[in-house]
Amino acid sequence: MSSSRDYRSDADSLEKNQLDVGVHVVADGRHKFDVASIDLVQRRLKQRHVQMIAIAGTLGTGLFLGSGKALSGAGPVGALIAYALVGSVAYSSLCSIGEMTSHAPISGTFPHFAARWVDPALGFAVGWNYFYTNVITVPVEITGAQILITYWDSNPNHAGIYTAVIIVFACATNIFGVRYFGEAEFMFSIIKLTMITGLIIVGLIIDLGGAPNHHRLGFQYWKNPGVLAGAGLEPKHVGLDRFLGILGVLVQASFSFQGMELVAIAASETENPRRNIAKAVRRVFFRILIFYILGIFITGLIVPYNDPDLLQSTGTAAESPYVIAMTNAGIKVLPSIINAGVMTSAFSAANSFLFCSSRILYGLALRGQAPKIFAKCTNSGLPLLAVGFSSIFAFLALMNIKSGSATVFNWFVNLSTVGGFFGWGSINLTYYFFYRGMKRQGIDRTKLYYSNRLQPWLSIWGLCWCIFFILVNGYASFWSFTAADFLTAYINIPLFFGLYFGYKFVKKTEIWKPEEMDFVTGIPTPEETEGPYYPPVGFWEKVAAFLF
Repeated sequence: MSSSRDYRSDADSLEKNQLDVGVHVVADGRHKFDVASIDLVQRRLKQRHVQMIAIAGTLGTGLFLGSGKALSGAGPVGALIAYALVGSVAYSSLCSIGEMTSHAPISGTFPHFAARWVDPALGFAVGWNYFYTNVITVPVEITGAQILITYWDSNPNHAGIYTAVIIVFACATNIFGVRYFGEAEFMFSIIKLTMITGLIIVGLIIDLGGAPNHHRLGFQYWKNPGVLAGAGLEPKHVGLDRFLGILGVLVQASFSFQGMELVAIAASETENPRRNIAKAVRRVFFRILIFYILGIFITGLIVPYNDPDLLQSTGTAAESPYVIAMTNAGIKVLPSIINAGVMTSAFSAANSFLFCSSRILYGLALRGQAPKIFAKCTNSGLPLLAVGFSSIFAFLALMNIKSGSATVFNWFVNLSTVGGFFGWGSINLTYYFFYRGMKRQGIDRTKLYYSNRLQPWLSIWGLCWCIFFILVNGYASFWSFTAADFLTAYINIPLFFGLYFGYKFVKKTEIWKPEEMDFVTGIPTPEETEGPYYPPVGFWEKVAAFLF
């Protein structure tokens, strides 16, 4: 976008979008909003794929293993408060991107939305930041899966072999195409849902005294050692120390939720995207409530926050609070099964983050914000070069085999942690601009396939907390200051704004005004994306419709 704006009204295009619009603003062609002629991905993800990805796509090591760290860091009630707060931010972010995606189910997703309705420079910064965050998380999850294997085989000489095998499978799943990715994630999601549901039930049985030792726990761990744990930074000020404990868990809990926007990123390759995305987003509230909040609640009932096993950092199921509770209760068989389930969830996460990073890169390339070569697709609609380039980063997992390289690798990992907060924050900021633009141009957003009556307040809530998360990410470094810790916690802030202002200076971009926003160009109509709806008939069809 240049400083001299060029846009026009076109009332004839309004009928396509079936919205009450007074005028239709068409942006200058230089912004590359209409890329239909070169966007060759195909809609191959079915309803069951999308719904299962939405329900369980990001259930992984962050919840299965990270919940133990949350419990030891803040106590049962502190962890519950942290997860509830972060869950509300995750919900607001998904509601925001869900509504924008129900209007524009196109490639590029929220980085393009930011460029389209806020500022092209913001889209550039968000896109590359989100690509980096996802692509560097792929080797992290692969490493996590390899470490989980050490539960059965602790021979360090085998680590390289296991890592290489996992890399090959993760890359192959994406290179074979989106349909294979969808089928793989469908199966992984079933495994993860079965496991978290089973863990919650087993945890409840243990708490009520149904384990082999028949010891009823109830709420005894809420009384001793208590409901709140301290961070250990201010031992002389108990209240402040407990607050810092919750603060630390806020950041940790955020990592468990990040990646929930995967379902919206896949919208351009989803059948009936508007209908399926709307259905998926409406279920997210219950998913957060049942799997995250209930899961953390049960965790706080069955393991005391000062249990020494919680402080171990094995990377395997041995540090899961559920495994600790089972071991204490005399249950011997399930831990190995849980480790296998967590390993598949780590592989699933690597698979998903690789998909996300390749599609973000593809979306940037479509609109000239990344090398054009990454916009090329195969005849089956696979952005092969984008997938191939993203797959190269998976081999960084091999750095963990040697201790010296592992230090560098961990530095890169820490560097990427704030990227997810910038992603959520940009989604909520973009939605607020989207809301203002639609209101100014007389578009009735309640006619979209998905809208939320709590908007724009949800987006404001999410944006404010994301800014807070970014600022407190490295708060512990101020108590025991080291330049390395401070740098890895906050270096992403100047990097992000460097991308934003650098692109803004070179391209001379400006922030879009509400009356200048383009809500139609390059966006397929509902008739183009949505097939006929056939209501379920019979008992089993209704069960399938309820689940998927």
